[in-house]
Amino acid sequence: MGGKTILVTGAARRLGSAIAREMHATGANIVVHYHQAAVEAAALVDELNAIRPASAACLRVDLRQVDKLPGLVADTIDRFGRLDALVNNASSFFPTHFGEIDLLAWDDLIGSNLQAPLFLTQAAAPHLLAARGAVVNITDIHAERPLAGYPLYCAAKAGLLGLTRALAIELAPLVRVNAVAPGPILWPETEVFDRATRAEIVAHTLLERAGCPQDVARAVHYLLEDAAYVTGQVINVDGGRTAHL
Repeated sequence: MGGKTILVTGAARRLGSAIAREMHATGANIVVHYHQAAVEAAALVDELNAIRPASAACLRVDLRQVDKLPGLVADTIDRFGRLDALVNNASSFFPTHFGEIDLLAWDDLIGSNLQAPLFLTQAAAPHLLAARGAVVNITDIHAERPLAGYPLYCAAKAGLLGLTRALAIELAPLVRVNAVAPGPILWPETEVFDRATRAEIVAHTLLERAGCPQDVARAVHYLLEDAAYVTGQVINVDGGRTAHL
């Protein structure tokens, strides 16, 4: 990936930062997209540039503002001259109780998890086609096996999974489009899962342990660099949880 450019959305923290570090280690230039985590984004860019000067930059955009997405792509091109891969990682996650779902929740969950990946990939497509590049979408194992209390989030991720397969068709044969679906990797920062629930979830995985962000990052690495004959697919990185969920 030396000399190539990868745009990672929601890259300042958590899974996104692990993906950014993993792909930077391959020699790629990294665009760290963020919305609110300005301090973390700047720190990550400083860290990456200390390893390899002028190899990372951060760009701020609210991905729910569709009219801003072509500018995010244009700024990436202005900075590094090319765009070879896009990782749609940014995501909102919170429960929505059926009967109380409103348009604010719809705009947030659908906007970040489905609408933004669609329109950002569309804006990036000419550059990805020119580079014979790749797209990886971060979905969720609950895209196919819904989680109680999260109907709108699960529907948004299910839409992203369907979009992954649809875009693999639309962008073939030059651009590969795949997805990684994490299981119990990082718990939400809010206390939506108590200790007992977390223990039950981990116990239900075949490997009987939670994963780490690097597990997801390595799957993304594989799909971007090594999976030349793989497109339209989803890799569940879940410790085997979906094998009997």
